[in-house]
Amino acid sequence: MQQRDSDQAHLLDRVQHHVDLIYRTNPLSVNLDSLATSLLELMRLDPAAAPPPQYVNHWSQRDAIAITYGDSILREGEKPLVTLKRFFDQHSEGLLTGVHILPFCPWSSDDGFSVLDYSSVNEALGTWDDVEAIAGSYDLMADLVINHCSARSLWFQNFLKGETPGKGYFFTASPEDDLSQVVRPRTSELLREVETSEGTRYVWCTFSHDQVDLDFRNPEVLKQFVSIVRHYLDNGVRIFRLDAVAFLWKVAGTTSLNLEETHEVVRLLRTLVEHAVPGALLITETNIPNQQNLSYFGNSNEAHCIYNFSLPPLLVNTLVTGNCQHLKMWMMSMPPAQNGTAYFNFIASHDGIGLRPAEGLLSDAELTSLVETMGQFGGHVSYRALEDGQSKPYEINISLFDALQGTTSGPDEWGVERFVCAHAIMLGLEGIPGIYIHSLLGTRNDYDRVENAGHYRAINRHQWDDEALESVLSREDSSHAQVFARIKALLAIRREQAAFHPNATQFTLHLGDAVFGFWRQSMDRRQSVFCISNISNAAIPLALSDINLIGTDDWVDLISGTHYHGRDEVIDVHPYQTVWITNLEGHSGAL
Repeated sequence: MQQRDSDQAHLLDRVQHHVDLIYRTNPLSVNLDSLATSLLELMRLDPAAAPPPQYVNHWSQRDAIAITYGDSILREGEKPLVTLKRFFDQHSEGLLTGVHILPFCPWSSDDGFSVLDYSSVNEALGTWDDVEAIAGSYDLMADLVINHCSARSLWFQNFLKGETPGKGYFFTASPEDDLSQVVRPRTSELLREVETSEGTRYVWCTFSHDQVDLDFRNPEVLKQFVSIVRHYLDNGVRIFRLDAVAFLWKVAGTTSLNLEETHEVVRLLRTLVEHAVPGALLITETNIPNQQNLSYFGNSNEAHCIYNFSLPPLLVNTLVTGNCQHLKMWMMSMPPAQNGTAYFNFIASHDGIGLRPAEGLLSDAELTSLVETMGQFGGHVSYRALEDGQSKPYEINISLFDALQGTTSGPDEWGVERFVCAHAIMLGLEGIPGIYIHSLLGTRNDYDRVENAGHYRAINRHQWDDEALESVLSREDSSHAQVFARIKALLAIRREQAAFHPNATQFTLHLGDAVFGFWRQSMDRRQSVFCISNISNAAIPLALSDINLIGTDDWVDLISGTHYHGRDEVIDVHPYQTVWITNLEGHSGAL
């Protein structure tokens, strides 16, 4: 009841409520009244503003987001952000409504996620004008690297010297503290010893010693990030990816993961962002077990969207084993996203295929088999540290195209079909699709980049030469051209179907272990789409009576254009073929 009252209050009261919950047990002295006022001033918001409409879906089936680094495509003599925009303008044919540009600020390591200066654009990529140009044509998604920043940043150098801004900005602990329960995704030492103007300190480093965790117990850190959010909004950013946000708040003696203060910071940022720019969104990047990930929806008052992290490992496992049992069981357990929230679906990213989100869904033996299978196709494995000092596979580093070039039995001739099948499944699911640029292009493992970069994640961070890319896309016999054309064809179909709205009804079908199927129904109940994929390397007969088609309706496969006129028909679904069977009466687009 307290939260409901807060939701109806004027903005100042709501922000006051958030900061009270964040800092009520804070060991540092905080003037909560002045803090709430300062945050509103930084965001240039009216303290008396009424709350915006709740539970509004700011998306539709027409939305699809491309995920890319700013320099994924290079052209001599041209800034990469300019090259990137021209590529999407020329080739996306209006099918991509948004672009997620991975960190474009100056950085010192981790390909952008060790930020030196949040207020600037990396000169090697372009300028704020180039960023705004992309934002003028696409919904721009940007990373708010909120948990940590570079050890070479001005903030950290000032921390060492006891100067501002930076003094008190970084989280410190003692080697004597109980840190045994801390959960983190790396095997490096958690604490880094540094010499400061006040003596030896031990700074907390969740990810690497060049990425030092910020201390949000200090409200000056919160104010800095609210100021950054305002700056990004002013430059056209409309979707904020809260990077590694689950690790934000730390307390010795706990896991320091998903703490209540972290959730409240997300609620605060949502309140500020949705008042500043109606339709601006927060997406939480929390590569953690499934149930913990779901918690970032809150009561429809935290993230607008959450990354569907369990989808990539489960879908890859399904396609290399030819068995969809685990994928079905997981999907049946997923609650439908409430209005005002949505899943952000992806099956490949700049990182690897995360394994933590599959824990509890796949057995240790199945995870081991998946890791070994990916090794056959050139993949590597990154590890995380356990409480007992041991290490455990954290993610598989491989391009998705190579990951799907065979099965547990080894490579085969079905690689392209299997790869397209993976995307057809994702594009049919409840949620907003995000497609990594190297999946759009069918990019292969980049072993040279791994060697040059010195880390495994570089295997899926290839940089295309613009002329070479245009050349392969112009050749019909190129797997890159085939993949790009077929994914765009699926996007073109998807955007015309009301049943593919991110919040439309979804039910799992039970058609055996080798056929993965689900049913989508539009919110006005006029259109149904039966999404059925053969996830094996053998043709499978499918009786239309098995999916309960209404016999009086006419039905059509949106992908092939084949018409069906009765429940008694039996169709052969080819290896890795997907059919999207819809009722013609509810179908809203042209075939």
